[in-house]
Amino acid sequence: MAWSKKQIALAFLMVVTGSINTLSTKWADEIEAENSAGEVTHFVHPYFQTEGMFIGEMLCMLTFYIMRCYERRQRRDNVEMSPSTQQVTNFPKQIFLVPALCDTIATSTMYLGLTLTYASSFQMLRGAVIVFTGLLSVAFLGRKIMWYQWLGIVTVIAGLVIVGVSDFIGTSVEGYTTNGIITGDLLIIAAQVITATQMVVEEKFVTKHDVPPLLAVGWEGVFGFIMMTILLVPFDFINGGIFAQNPSGTLEDIPDAFYQIGTTPILLAPILGNIISIAFFNFAGISVTKELSATTRMVLDSVRTLVVWAFSLIIKWQKFQYLQPIGFFVLIIGMTLYNDIIILPFCRARGWVKPDPVPEDTEPVIQPSSSSSSGRFGEGAEKKGVDNLDSTVEVM
Repeated sequence: MAWSKKQIALAFLMVVTGSINTLSTKWADEIEAENSAGEVTHFVHPYFQTEGMFIGEMLCMLTFYIMRCYERRQRRDNVEMSPSTQQVTNFPKQIFLVPALCDTIATSTMYLGLTLTYASSFQMLRGAVIVFTGLLSVAFLGRKIMWYQWLGIVTVIAGLVIVGVSDFIGTSVEGYTTNGIITGDLLIIAAQVITATQMVVEEKFVTKHDVPPLLAVGWEGVFGFIMMTILLVPFDFINGGIFAQNPSGTLEDIPDAFYQIGTTPILLAPILGNIISIAFFNFAGISVTKELSATTRMVLDSVRTLVVWAFSLIIKWQKFQYLQPIGFFVLIIGMTLYNDIIILPFCRARGWVKPDPVPEDTEPVIQPSSSSSSGRFGEGAEKKGVDNLDSTVEVM
């Protein structure tokens, strides 16, 4: 079945904005600007950039209410008064406190890791969330993982190992050190434990309220922004040690961040690009899941990972290492196996693999969704085009 122009536009928007999301953050890290001490240094303010991500998430709430008002106007203007598709907005907002805290810790840790490693590795290593989500869902939600999900987890681990090895055996790019790259990679992988915890918490407490996805992302953005703002106060006094790359030597120096933006206004481009791309990426992701399928969205997520890697090579943020595309390919295989899409359905259709009876408690925690940093907030079983509602749609 051929895609409509609208579907093509949504798919393109998702790939582009998803790629910009990572590339704009890394671009800001690469820009050199005069700091408050009069030195020309890179813009290394991961926690400041985390605030920008939460602002982008809050824009999703604005988008939700704009769409809601548009629907109401359409119904008023429609003589036939079509049935309302109004989504429920009356739910306890405090259910987003713990997920927002997890999002704050995970995203700020990943952004810190991104300052030390390559953008493509950052994007690929986020696939580790499948491993930790699967294990935590067994421990805390009583899930039963099927054989193909275990196979997917093992395959993802193999892919992560290949990507990690490719980072420190390849030729180093100026500005990167082997120890720094390894530290950055480990930080990104560690952050996936927090992201997986966030997904398990959302599965247990949030999804049962049937919160509209855009509104859910928006509320997490609100709570995350508040938490990050509070944390920035002590961060301005805590010694950052090896992670401190600002004149004060602390974990974060917000006045210095604004000073660098003032001396080098071009920094506004990646910062605003990150905020806007996150908002549009969430909207496009939900729309793709609704208009096409969860499988399509996972494929598009893989495409944006490929775009980030290719772009990093073109602008020489990193040098080609043959192991990285191999690791990327292995990660994709692992994701498709874990989510029981593409490979196993293809084999079953040809009688190569016998269908497995799937108990009710075996579905993966990661649902079709639209978060900026992890896959969550499923659209629900009634959505058209979703051919595998239990599949992961954004892990990389």
